[in-house]
Amino acid sequence: MVVNPKEIESVTSLVPIERYRYFLKKVADSEELYLLEYENGEYATSELDGNILIPLWSAKEFAELCRINGWGKCNIKEISLENFEDELIDIITESSYLINVFPVFEKTGFIVDVDEFALDLSDELKNYC
Repeated sequence: MVVNPKEIESVTSLVPIERYRYFLKKVADSEELYLLEYENGEYATSELDGNILIPLWSAKEFAELCRINGWGKCNIKEISLENFEDELIDIITESSYLINVFPVFEKTGFIVDVDEFALDLSDELKNYC
């Protein structure tokens, strides 16, 4: 899925909760999501109020906007929803990470714990079955 410039402009101007809702719909539809990964295979994270956050996006074009500063050399990694559930959920849970859904440029996205995220995504996936 390619995101056109008008949609990028529109979505990036939304408040975090609206970007979160957009993310849930897009990921439920495409069953793909994106994150940033360093060359050594570690996932890009950030810290806020003592919590480690792992950022996620619904399209590579949005992830690309955050490849700045400390994340400038990161690669964009596409991951299927199935692989996310099978692999990444365990890492997030074991590491006590929070999920930073849809940060934009240097602005934090919607912060959610893995349980709430899984519940919200599950609810949205019911609309696509």
